[in-house]
Amino acid sequence: MTKPRNTKAAARARSPKSLRKAACEVASATPSKNGNGAGQFFSQMASRTSHLAGKPLTFLIAVGVVLVWAVSGPFFGFSDTWQLVINTSTTIVTFLMVFLIQNTQNRDTMALQLKLAELIIAVQGAENDIATAEDLCEEDLERLHESYRKRAEETLDHLERRRGQLKKAS
Repeated sequence: MTKPRNTKAAARARSPKSLRKAACEVASATPSKNGNGAGQFFSQMASRTSHLAGKPLTFLIAVGVVLVWAVSGPFFGFSDTWQLVINTSTTIVTFLMVFLIQNTQNRDTMALQLKLAELIIAVQGAENDIATAEDLCEEDLERLHESYRKRAEETLDHLERRRGQLKKAS
């Protein structure tokens, strides 16, 4: 078990601002798989796009587009081409949004894993190796889950016994 460092230098080194700065320096110094920063550009674009896609105004614009399409139906005689326009448009938007949402989800999941790992490592008495549980194979995760489920049941049984003893004593 590692004991957390509590020095001022360590606190500054681990501050959110310094972590972001260090991550940005590493990202800019490390070439992407394309060698031209395309990965960083995609990540920023995906983050901004998914942020905008979740806004109420974006939803209203999408509803407006569908309403304009629906109202234009009689002018085009509800033709196959008229139907193809909305089908193709929604398919393309959906296809692209899947990748943007997945990128954002990956980033959010990684950030959450890092926060949980920091909390686990900072708690004295915690099993620090659990901080990297996301790297385990499925079978190991299931065994670990079963182990923690049993520990939780034992703790609950112990608490219930203690509560029963306290009720008898009072």
